[in-house]
Amino acid sequence: MSQLNIGIILGSTRQGRVSPQVGEWVKGIADERGDASYEIVDIADFKLPLLGETDDIEPAKAWAAKLATLDGFVFIVQEYNHSLTGALKNALDSARDEWNNKAAGIVSYGSGGGIRAAEHLRGILGELQVADVRVHPLLSLFTDFENGTVFKPADLHKANVNAMLDQVLAWSGALKTLRQ
Repeated sequence: MSQLNIGIILGSTRQGRVSPQVGEWVKGIADERGDASYEIVDIADFKLPLLGETDDIEPAKAWAAKLATLDGFVFIVQEYNHSLTGALKNALDSARDEWNNKAAGIVSYGSGGGIRAAEHLRGILGELQVADVRVHPLLSLFTDFENGTVFKPADLHKANVNAMLDQVLAWSGALKTLRQ
């Protein structure tokens, strides 16, 4: 089987966000493995309008084209008001078939580790026919971020990220056979 392409999707678009720091950390761990091609996919780069609010479909077409090149995903998810960001929900809704029969891992963060945002994301992924994996690294704003802005993860998280990536690759490889 050819090398798998895994997108590390940054789930926030706001100014001052810390998701790029978390995404780069996950990518660094992933790249050390050498077992797939990993890339950061920043939804902010696509400038997706709110679904249904414009006739300009070019951003959504570019987004769908990017997703079509990926075999699996790692979502960097931050918890806002007990759920995921509106930007991530909009990005999920702005494509359909390009999500189908792929796998995803979730790395979440927030005051409670982002668990509620991750659980909401799991339900959405199920509807999009994305198989989410069990291992789920949780990051705390209190212990893994300095002053809530500088990401300084505890060493124990690296093992969880690797275990999650093991599962994402196994499922992504299996599901790729359905798409061929």
